Amino acid sequence: MKYHQIDRNLFIKNRKKFTAEMKPNSVAVFNSNDIYPVSADSTLPFAQHRDIFYLSGVDQEESILVLFPDAHLEKYKEILFLRETNEHIAIWEGEKLTKERAFEVSGVKTVFWLQDFHKILKELMSYSDTMYINTNEHYRASVDTETREARFVKWWKENYPAHKVEKSNTILQRLRSIKEPEEIALIQQACDITEKGFRRILNFVKPGVWEYEIEAEFAHEFLRNRSKGFAYTPIIASGKNANVLHYIENNQQCKDGELILFDVAAEYANYSSDLSRSIPVNGKYTARQKEVYNSVLRCKKEAENLLVAGNDWHTYHKQMGEIYTKELLDLKLIDKADVQNQNPEWPAYKKFMMHGTSHHMGLDTHDYGILTDKFVEGMVFTNEPGFYIPAEGFGIRLEDDYVIQKSGNPLNLMKNIPLEAEEIEDLMNS
Repeated sequence: MKYHQIDRNLFIKNRKKFTAEMKPNSVAVFNSNDIYPVSADSTLPFAQHRDIFYLSGVDQEESILVLFPDAHLEKYKEILFLRETNEHIAIWEGEKLTKERAFEVSGVKTVFWLQDFHKILKELMSYSDTMYINTNEHYRASVDTETREARFVKWWKENYPAHKVEKSNTILQRLRSIKEPEEIALIQQACDITEKGFRRILNFVKPGVWEYEIEAEFAHEFLRNRSKGFAYTPIIASGKNANVLHYIENNQQCKDGELILFDVAAEYANYSSDLSRSIPVNGKYTARQKEVYNSVLRCKKEAENLLVAGNDWHTYHKQMGEIYTKELLDLKLIDKADVQNQNPEWPAYKKFMMHGTSHHMGLDTHDYGILTDKFVEGMVFTNEPGFYIPAEGFGIRLEDDYVIQKSGNPLNLMKNIPLEAEEIEDLMNS
């Protein structure tokens, strides 16, 4: 791995939190992701399933974590199963985890090779009443591919139909939404790498550059700072492209007088950051661009006052809708009649601000978190207001990442990344 080894005590803590929520005499199983094929002998780069990583720190394919806190034998309370390595694999694929190295990474003392999994699971099933299966129930999830986890669940149900079933996801949604200090430090590192990338492109952007050239500058800076790369597919949207919320082609030339909307950020050690900025191609905002920019920035600052312990996602977004409405009235993009006649299910402001202001962030860019839960200390959220104006040929989004505090306003993990319009102009023209 490119990143520095994470202290295994983080994963020990995470497992203790999870097992404390398990029902008596129950087993939980977590699988790595597959390596997905492209064509012929080509594959996509491996990306670890975030749940097994959260609970073990193991960042390797064909790995399984089993938790059985009520096991009679101490060695069966926590078990890792790993693909057995050999000289051939070492030559062709590189180093894999040994049993000793797996303990150093995870703190799990019992490590078996993968070929022993079914035999040992059969023994554990004979002593247990309940199985925790791990299904993807994130509110944004839309999965067509059968995952390794899904195949295991199907196999297990066919072979152990008499056991009770519980869901790991219900526990993980809450546990993963509240970050340990070590996790916040890793997200901070991802944010710091993102800052380096953004400062680099401020000195690179000028009329005539191509969106993909800017993408390459980000990638260079991220990789040279021990990131695997982008936390998500980067958006580098010049001019009217900014009005396509998930524009990822990044294949247009940036023209004098246009704005570029960036939604680009680095990962570090599988933890995400999430940044949006909107900058002038020529280094100078027009009067109208700056007027809209400062309006979006005011919305972002108002959101900071609402991302506080005790608020909740639904109330927060209703409050933000009122703020957007006021700003859009001031910008003369909507009028009082639009507001009076608006559909409550799709208020007038939604014509220019269609997406949510904040989402949970962590191991996944759109991380686990139950939207009906109150905000509590340790949750990490984005704050990303935007106004999109196709008729004027530009859109603006501004986004930083915040940690909810016990009291008062949230901690901005991106506070050092240039944000004010004048600062961006000064840096681009220095």
